[in-house]
Amino acid sequence: MSIRIGIMGYGNLGRGIECAVKNNPDMEIVAVFSRRNPDTVKILTEGAKVYSADEILNFKDEIDVLILCGGSATDLPAQTPEYAKYFTVVDSFDTHAKIPEHFAAVDAAAKEGGNVAVISCGWDPGMFSLNRLYSNAILPNGKDYTFWGKGVSQGHSDAIRRIDGVADAKQYTIPVEAALEAVRSGSNPELSVRDKHLRECFVVAEEGADKARIESEIKNMPNYFADYDTTVHFITKEELCRDHAGIPHGGFVIRTGKSGWNNENSHVIEYSLKLDSNPEFTAGVIAACARAAYRMKSEGAKGCKTMFDIPPAYLVAMSGEEMRAHLL
Repeated sequence: MSIRIGIMGYGNLGRGIECAVKNNPDMEIVAVFSRRNPDTVKILTEGAKVYSADEILNFKDEIDVLILCGGSATDLPAQTPEYAKYFTVVDSFDTHAKIPEHFAAVDAAAKEGGNVAVISCGWDPGMFSLNRLYSNAILPNGKDYTFWGKGVSQGHSDAIRRIDGVADAKQYTIPVEAALEAVRSGSNPELSVRDKHLRECFVVAEEGADKARIESEIKNMPNYFADYDTTVHFITKEELCRDHAGIPHGGFVIRTGKSGWNNENSHVIEYSLKLDSNPEFTAGVIAACARAAYRMKSEGAKGCKTMFDIPPAYLVAMSGEEMRAHLL
């Protein structure tokens, strides 16, 4: 029997989820839900339909896992706790500083509804988080470094688009090359947030909008831009479509550490990603977590989980025998 998937939101991530489900034969799309007029939303999956978000509770018995594809700025803090009361859910909440409070809200709601909710699935938080955990376990005497980019941050771009007067925007996160090389050398530099990354924003302003105010709001936005050197470029819609159509991303998780009785030996663990499509890769992680959420729910689990709480075997559509033969 296929895992029945519902998708809430059909933007870049929602479309990525649809593609990911196609590549996972143990899953199927039951329905897509949108705040837009369903008649204007065209999906690729034959046999699945688009419904108004207001109709979602009619599907409580038809969806095994509901995947929430909204933004972390305002959508997911409200949506995930609300829908976790009625469905097993997965989200990609990525505001690192607010994960503890998001977890607490979702945990209470999921336990109330007797459901499983897996939050913050993607590559950071998500795959990068797992690699930080594993490398800390292996090298307890060490130091972590995380670099993102160069690439488009969906969450940061979404945060800009929600500013009054912004018609559209793309934000690029760019590692500072000198900082990256200093870490790889094993010199264990002390780096501030500002030392490690630059943020570059390309913004289409609405006609008559106050560009100075928009630029100030971007550069002073807490949790997103305030702690970084940020450059804002105002461009036309045509320039945005022509020069910034893709959604690439990537990055590096590095841990440097010591071993030996007198810490005489040095080690560097590095995990890197280079992604043509940030949302499609994120969707691949979410699909694996949806499988895990379904399995945990079927075993009676309740409450909020992160990727730290998922047994690796629950993520993959293989038997134990297949995993031992081909992956171990």
